[in-house]
Amino acid sequence: MSYMNGNGKVLVRPRDNRIIAGVCAGLADYTGMDVNLLRVIVALVTLITVGTGVLAYVIAWIVIPEEGQKSSIVQDLINKTKQS
Repeated sequence: MSYMNGNGKVLVRPRDNRIIAGVCAGLADYTGMDVNLLRVIVALVTLITVGTGVLAYVIAWIVIPEEGQKSSIVQDLINKTKQS
């Protein structure tokens, strides 16, 4: 499940320019935003919402596939469960 915008860009977590899991770097590349601005926004949302930003980050980490992978972590788990 890769998400593609109108310009043909695919939403993935890149292997470069990442600090933790590459979620902010991937979203910034996909939307055309500055990655540092997006990181500040995520930090502010986390502080204002008492940690909800961290939960959103972890969910995005699980749902957005890593660069070079065809499926995300959750898709791999679903596929393993179906095979068993």
